[in-house]
Amino acid sequence: MRCTYCAVISAVLVLCLGAPGQARELRELYRATAPAIVLIKTMQTDMVQTSRPDDQPQFTTSGGLGSGALISADGRVLTAAHVVQSADTVAAVFQDGTLAPARVITSAPFADVAIIQLETVPKNIAPLKMGNSDEMEPGDEVIVIGAPYGISHTLTAGHISARHKPKTLQGNLQSVELLQTDAAVNVGNSGAPLLNMKGEIVGVVSHIVSQSGGSQGLGFAVTSSVVQQVLLEQKALWTGIDFFPLAGNLARAFNLPQGGGLLVQRVAADSPADKMGLKGGTMQVSMDEQEFLAGGDVILEVLGIAVAGDEGDGQRIMPLMRRLKSGDKLTVTILRDGKKKKISYVLP
Repeated sequence: MRCTYCAVISAVLVLCLGAPGQARELRELYRATAPAIVLIKTMQTDMVQTSRPDDQPQFTTSGGLGSGALISADGRVLTAAHVVQSADTVAAVFQDGTLAPARVITSAPFADVAIIQLETVPKNIAPLKMGNSDEMEPGDEVIVIGAPYGISHTLTAGHISARHKPKTLQGNLQSVELLQTDAAVNVGNSGAPLLNMKGEIVGVVSHIVSQSGGSQGLGFAVTSSVVQQVLLEQKALWTGIDFFPLAGNLARAFNLPQGGGLLVQRVAADSPADKMGLKGGTMQVSMDEQEFLAGGDVILEVLGIAVAGDEGDGQRIMPLMRRLKSGDKLTVTILRDGKKKKISYVLP
């Protein structure tokens, strides 16, 4: 009895003493990393749905929110591509309230990761280091610091729930490796760093799976290995296009002359896509339980490569786009008003 009693007391003491220790560890980790985390504010042009289908399309400027992490002393911030891809203006807000205008310098929409460049960087802020996501396994502790619902620099803690190799999940991110986490992730956390207990970035928060729209313990982050491959080792060209893939029934519904395409949704102001003259959507529609903007251009070919409207487009097209340099011509074939048209843009 005495041994059993002692064992119970020992276990209680371990639990009681362990919790404050863990809290101190998280507190120190937060203090070390939070200054490098930013709230990302964007402005973009959105279509306003009118009550009458024959009305002319109306547009308004709306704001967006996301998160990001400073990864270099010269002001590069890592975030999710869907946060900034079609934004007209981008700015980052640091923990002390400092606001820094920014511009997108590289983006990989198929992997949902991007890098923005700040015009100014506050002094004495240490950039976060990239970690090795290949070392992460289910059960490993992680934290997310981001801006859920715009509430900046909010910490949530959890674990790696699973690793998902390419083509093992449904959705637009089938072609990239993902880390699943039970750390609470909500709207506004997109682009936030998934950090290991060393304070290193092992993933970039991309999306959640939720019935309610809020966190249900199903958050997904693109791995740091993917970031290294598509952004840091080889620069991806930012086009400023937000697109919707068309394939199968959708491609047939749009009467495409081929099996697939990319329906342009929005075009960022002063982006390469804007300078090429690409046009975004003008009418909100719902088809096959999916909502998107119709009425814009459909991209059929990029640099002579036919678009299929599936996850393989990035793998086929991105390597060619990475080879482009200043003075090279980016050529795109589009479908506009039922006619094929070739347009181009000379890289500055």
